[in-house]
Amino acid sequence: MTYEKMPDLSLAQTGEKGRKKPLPVWVIYLLPSLLIFALFTIYPFLKTVVTSFFATSTTGEMTKFVGLQNYIDLFTNANYLQSLGTTFLYTLLTVPLTVILSLLLAVLSAQDRPGMGVFRTIFSSTMGISVAAGSVFWNLLFHPTAGLLNQVVQWMGGKPIGWLTDTHYAIFAISAVSIWMNLGFSYLVLMGGLKNIDDSHYESVEIVGGGFFYRLRKVTIPLISPSLFFVFTTSLINAFQSFGLIDMLTSGGPNNTTNLMVYKLYQDAFVNFRFGSASAQGIILFLLILLISQLQTKLTERLVTYQ
Repeated sequence: MTYEKMPDLSLAQTGEKGRKKPLPVWVIYLLPSLLIFALFTIYPFLKTVVTSFFATSTTGEMTKFVGLQNYIDLFTNANYLQSLGTTFLYTLLTVPLTVILSLLLAVLSAQDRPGMGVFRTIFSSTMGISVAAGSVFWNLLFHPTAGLLNQVVQWMGGKPIGWLTDTHYAIFAISAVSIWMNLGFSYLVLMGGLKNIDDSHYESVEIVGGGFFYRLRKVTIPLISPSLFFVFTTSLINAFQSFGLIDMLTSGGPNNTTNLMVYKLYQDAFVNFRFGSASAQGIILFLLILLISQLQTKLTERLVTYQ
C-alpha cells in the first residue's frame, strides 16, 4: 500500500517557500514619521553626546578627544554655576505662581454667569501672543523713563527702577513676564479639566453644607489633579528651556543675573564657537530635566486621581 504525502499547510498559507512577507500596513504609515524623528531628533542627540567629549574648531569640527574635560571645566566655571543657580531660582519663581494663578482664574471663571466669556477670552489671550511681541510690549512697560511702571512708581513718590538693568530686579521682572506669557496655556488646560467634572460632585457638597474652600479642596483639586500634574510638568520643562524672553529683554544681563542655562549654551555655541562645551551643557540640561521629571512623577503620582 502506498501513502500520498500530505501537503505542507504552512507553505500553503504563507506562499512560496522563501518568499518574504510584506511589511505590515502600520509600519508603512509610521515610516515617514520615524524617519523624520530619527533625522531631526535621534541623530542630533547622538551627535551632541559624541561632540561633548571632544574639543572642536570654530566651524564645529571635532579636533581632539578630551573625555570628561568639558564637563569638568563647566562645574569649575563660576559663570556656569551662576547660570545653574539662576535657572533654579527662575524656575522656583515662575512654576508655582503660574500653576496657582491659572488654577485660581480657572476656578473663578468656570461659573456659568453672564459676561464670563469675556473674562475667559482675556485670561487665555496670552496664548496667542508670540514671545517677540510680548517682549516688545513689556520692554516698553519696563523702560526706565517712558515706561508706564516707572511713571506709576514716580506718581507714588518713589524713584525710577531699572527693571531690566538692576541686578536686584532683573530676574524678578523676567519671571513676571514669563508667568504672564505662560498663563494662557495653563489656564486653558485647567479650564478643560474643570469642565469635565460632573455636577453631581458639587451637588453632594451642597447637601453636606460645604463651602467654597471645602469644595475646592475636596472635589475640584482632586478631580483635576491629572490636568494640574500636566501643567506643572510642562511649566517646569519650559522654565528650564527658557530662551526667547532672555534674549530679547536682557541678553543675560546685568552681570549674568538673568543668564539661564539655555542662554549660556547659546552663547558658548554661537557667540564663542565652543561647540564641545555647548554640547556638554546640552547633555547636562537633558539629564537635569529627566531627573527632575522622574522625581516629580514619583512624588506626585499618588496625589493624582483619575475619574
